[in-house]
Amino acid sequence: MRNKIVYFFANILLLFIIAFAIGGCQDDFQPKPRGYFRIQLPEKEYVAFHPQDYPYSFLLPVYARVSKPGFLAEKYWINIDYPRFQARLHISYKPIHENLDTLLNDMHNMMNKHIPKANAIDEKMFINDELRIYGMAYDIKGPEAASPYQFYLTDSTQHFLRGALYFNFTPNNDSLKPIIEYLEKDIQKLIESTRWEK
Repeated sequence: MRNKIVYFFANILLLFIIAFAIGGCQDDFQPKPRGYFRIQLPEKEYVAFHPQDYPYSFLLPVYARVSKPGFLAEKYWINIDYPRFQARLHISYKPIHENLDTLLNDMHNMMNKHIPKANAIDEKMFINDELRIYGMAYDIKGPEAASPYQFYLTDSTQHFLRGALYFNFTPNNDSLKPIIEYLEKDIQKLIESTRWEK
């Protein structure tokens, strides 16, 4: 009699396990999207970049470092490095000698190289008649765009300054969006604070 009771409860328990297993199977399982690490962005604080004998000056974030490009770079070219983000803003400078059209065409040709990878390119114009600063900034959208932000500034007669932001790894600009937007604000501050010194 005792074996029959144990056998009966074992069968009941087995039926519950089978019913639970069958009821737990669902066809609407969806994997969770891949997440990205939370990025801690430093507070905005700026210092003046005003080296002696340079034809331009502007404000830089305190977490950026200025370095000299390689030996092929021209005299007033610099790199602005953002070590925390593995990013670099290449700054090039050319004096204007009746060649503004050529410099602008070169800028547009460099921009055109990004068109195949870009979903869109938003343009923003900068005009400051009082300081003789005119220019354009290009927000290059697209997950594989090599340079997500570029700009140029000029006074139309003497100075031509160009900047291009790059990352030191294969771009995935969708996941980098918070960093790109963060650095764009620094670049806009640089543009707005630029002064011609000669």
